[in-house]
Amino acid sequence: MQQQATLRWLKFACLSVIGFGLLGVLAAVPALSGATRFFVDLAFWPVDGAPGTPTPESNLLWAILNGILVGWGVLLWQVTTRVYATTPDVGRSMILTSVGIWFVVDSAGSIAAGAP
Repeated sequence: MQQQATLRWLKFACLSVIGFGLLGVLAAVPALSGATRFFVDLAFWPVDGAPGTPTPESNLLWAILNGILVGWGVLLWQVTTRVYATTPDVGRSMILTSVGIWFVVDSAGSIAAGAP
């Protein structure tokens, strides 16, 4: 029963990663970039509406990086449903390694960019 509950939570997490990535891709469309601009404002305190108009280069970067995020979410889904479901130790190791590396690199990059 514990493994079934874990599988449900992992699937929810995978769908959240995919959803966040799809939302981020909208940043490439200036008319639809409001939610992502709010996220950038939230990342750089205080929340004051200060993020400027995105450049074509930043739109391209948002599209590429969030496309990668969607792909990572799909990969995590595949590991969850095809590996973790049958071989929990291997699936757990793959997922934790991936999430751990993402966390360290993302945190270091955020700090380097000046986001708290």
